[in-house]
Amino acid sequence: MKIGFFTDTYFPQVSGVATSIKTLKDELEKKGHEVFIFTTTDPKAADFEEGVIRMPSVPFVSFKDRRIVVRGMWYAYLIAKELELDLIHTHTEFGAGMLGKMVGKKMHIPVIHTYHTMYEDYLHYIAKGKVLKPAHVKYFSRFFANHSTGVVCPSERVIEKLKSYGVDVPMKIIPTGIEIERFSRPDITTEMKCELRRSLEIEENQLMILSLSRLSYEKNIQAIIQGLPKIIDHYPNARFVIVGKGPYKEQLEEMVEELSLKESVQFVGEVANDEVALYYQSADYFVSASTSETQGLTYTETMAAGTQMIVEGNDYLNHLISHPSLGTTFETDKDFADAFIHYVESKIAVDEEVLSNKMYEISAECFGETMLNFYYEMLDYHNKFSGLKEDAPVDKIKTRLRSLKGTLD
Repeated sequence: MKIGFFTDTYFPQVSGVATSIKTLKDELEKKGHEVFIFTTTDPKAADFEEGVIRMPSVPFVSFKDRRIVVRGMWYAYLIAKELELDLIHTHTEFGAGMLGKMVGKKMHIPVIHTYHTMYEDYLHYIAKGKVLKPAHVKYFSRFFANHSTGVVCPSERVIEKLKSYGVDVPMKIIPTGIEIERFSRPDITTEMKCELRRSLEIEENQLMILSLSRLSYEKNIQAIIQGLPKIIDHYPNARFVIVGKGPYKEQLEEMVEELSLKESVQFVGEVANDEVALYYQSADYFVSASTSETQGLTYTETMAAGTQMIVEGNDYLNHLISHPSLGTTFETDKDFADAFIHYVESKIAVDEEVLSNKMYEISAECFGETMLNFYYEMLDYHNKFSGLKEDAPVDKIKTRLRSLKGTLD
């Protein structure tokens, strides 16, 4: 099968979406399929990348590290046509995503869409939330999704939100898988972990609490910092290590100063990809209070590294953390400190058998196989739908769509 991915975000831009796309591309190619990436230009991109078609772009409003296609769309369409794509998978609702819709319509092939981002959580970035409102997100998301053959949702939360918007095309939950071996890393020795902790001035008897994410408001690291004083009252030797960079760093540093936590908190900045697993494995616990994630790859990366987590729960995480030995969830920001103290005091050891059984569920292999099955379902669905006459009455088309959708539930 020849598959075209249309996305405004791809490497060398670093993001969860770019990682998800690359992981899926690799898994599909392992299974003998061809994947072509239609994406934006990037100043840091190589001059030539096999299978990558880049279109002129500019930085996106309020997200200067993200880009959006501005021209070259007709050229990209001609390439897509020449490649004779069998299926299109869009990963953005903007420039490249709209192009994917246009190409799919002209070529009469299915267009699958992954709804990666809960936009209502990011409206404050655009004119401080004064221009775009939740109603705008609802209308645009419904319009885009309902003009797709089917929609991939990383979690139950996304499906419920899209249903509330009025999306009625086939939807399937397919969490992004990860390359387990990148984080389980048996080559990471005890000495390597001790050396990292020494470089952070964390002694062996001290608790190393880790946060690893973009430093932005919606990641809610501020809730973790606000809960630290209570934790430090119980565990004076606790140290909170914050890995990542982002626009909210200065505000977080000010909060640390105001709460007199400078001796207990350190900002490491961004670390190299090959060092991420070392940070996960060196930590005693991973923490997060983010409520903006559709899924959150850091949770499965933490799990693959064998580190327990204390994180703010949702439908996805409550399912993922299915055994106490993997970690625990808490309900609201104010519950964090108590949940952390209770879990640490419980002294629940990592259960290697439970952890091992989770590995396939969160793996890139499972991700690729599940997505491929959905592609085949949508190809069949599209072929049946294409059998309808273009001038068929609207009610008849809607009735047929509902009946076809029922066969996929």
